[in-house]
Amino acid sequence: MNSSPPDAGPPDAGPPDAGPDGAGAPVGRRVVLAMLGLGAAGLVAAPVLQRTLESGLGAVAGKDPTGLTGLLPNGGGFRYYSVASSVPTRGAADYRLTVDGLVDRPATYTLDALRGMRQTRTVRDVQCVTGWRVPDTAFEGVRLSALLDAAGVRPGAKAVRFTCFDGTYSESLTLDQARRADVLVALRMDDKPVSHAHGGPVRLYVAPMYFYKSAKWLSGITVTDSVRPGYWEKLGYDVDAWVGRSNGRDDAPTV
Repeated sequence: MNSSPPDAGPPDAGPPDAGPDGAGAPVGRRVVLAMLGLGAAGLVAAPVLQRTLESGLGAVAGKDPTGLTGLLPNGGGFRYYSVASSVPTRGAADYRLTVDGLVDRPATYTLDALRGMRQTRTVRDVQCVTGWRVPDTAFEGVRLSALLDAAGVRPGAKAVRFTCFDGTYSESLTLDQARRADVLVALRMDDKPVSHAHGGPVRLYVAPMYFYKSAKWLSGITVTDSVRPGYWEKLGYDVDAWVGRSNGRDDAPTV
């Protein structure tokens, strides 16, 4: 019984370009060399194209009030999100991070001052609550606990609130969560300065929680007497956003 599909040719027929013996048409040496050359060129160009795509999407996303560019992944697997219509750029000359609230020694840090402090590096997966995950991402910066210790947290303090120079975003952690060794005020990502598109020059990085807790464009750290829900939490996301144990998701933990 012939089991070929109804529109197929004879059971033993070769592909459309086959020669009389059923073998494929011969491929010339020049064609093979050209294909190999194109493949090698692609490998060389890939990192450049990836960086171009990343910077291009980041620039567009920073001015996109619709948020549609957030649906486009760049070459590294990240997606760009901003809740503000545009975000100003800050650098060493004009970046400032304030630490205030229920502390004995309020402080303001420049970018150079943060760079001069002891740096901690951690490598973990980044897990977004929307489902995408980027494995083995390196973040490096100052432990948040070091800034809190330098400020002198007062009795009665229970939480930390974070504000951002986009003028819109905010986040919170309990004081115990903020003192974890894997919670950083991050200055570097994948061994490069944190780019503007990724929340630079300084962002929060909360390794064991979904990525919305890692506030971008960090400008303020305020010690408070209670947890104050952040931007997304006011819209229904969990305040305690442990990966795999919150928001109705069962992702593998990032710890």
